[in-house]
Amino acid sequence: MRLGVIDVGSNTVHLLVVDAHPGASPVPYHSQRSILRLMRYLDADGAIVEEGVQRIVSAVREAVAMVAQIGVDDMIATATSAIREAANGEDVLARIEREAGVSLRVLSGEDEARITMLAVRRWLGWSAGEVLLFDIGGGSFEIAQGADEYPDVQVSLPLGAGRSTINFLVEDPPPREAVSRLRAHARAEFTRVRDELFADRPRPKRVVGTSKTIRSLARLIGGPPDPETGDLAPLHYVGLREWEPSLREMPGSVREYLPGVTPERGYQLMAGAVVLRTAMKVFDVETLTISPWALREGIVLRYIDALDGRGAEPVSASAG
Repeated sequence: MRLGVIDVGSNTVHLLVVDAHPGASPVPYHSQRSILRLMRYLDADGAIVEEGVQRIVSAVREAVAMVAQIGVDDMIATATSAIREAANGEDVLARIEREAGVSLRVLSGEDEARITMLAVRRWLGWSAGEVLLFDIGGGSFEIAQGADEYPDVQVSLPLGAGRSTINFLVEDPPPREAVSRLRAHARAEFTRVRDELFADRPRPKRVVGTSKTIRSLARLIGGPPDPETGDLAPLHYVGLREWEPSLREMPGSVREYLPGVTPERGYQLMAGAVVLRTAMKVFDVETLTISPWALREGIVLRYIDALDGRGAEPVSASAG
């Protein structure tokens, strides 16, 4: 069957169309992104302003039109932290349904972590054993750990790369003091959740990073993907530490021209690097394996499992 997934995130509206059936790996058919950068369209009360809402509606309309043009058997539409945490999130959802003709299922941060862990586990296989997962979005940072397809413990923190940029690194490029404040805040948050939620977990056999921000950093530091497999080299803490001063000195308009960095990520790459390095430090991680599969692939896998009668219900009802 052909399945369409529309994911409304903090930075982009991403459409992924795959050919999928039970027992097989999903095969990508079409992918497209519309840049949002929603963190820039929040007012003082945390509501998405009119221009931001218009950008979301327009991007979702484009995605729905492409789905109609391609022709799919079913479609899943989800939203993550940007709309989940917006003061006017419910109004925005209603407007998207009214003007774009699609009802978005809002995933919780814990849902994001669990579904992403499923994708990572399927990508790595059971031999990976106990996995610790880091996933940086635009608005939130998810951490999960476990030895099964779904994690035993997961948490979502408001430390996404875009949110951290807006809250701490307003100047471009940011001064050292601002970077230090972000690092101290992130260290306190990661230490708290490590001690409260992860202290009783065994040491992971593999630590995995996923999301566009982490993949961009891995590409920048470790070089281009393997020409045979397409896999990115592991991301090492030492390399991230060595690159951070250079990133701090660059404005976002320069960072977006670095290898592996896209325009919608350049402005927030510095915050992403600081937050990721802090997480690696707090959790005593030297190396991250990079997974190309993340939330969208996890959504597809859950859907396929439901068709096969082995998994959970699809995360969203079909939308026409």
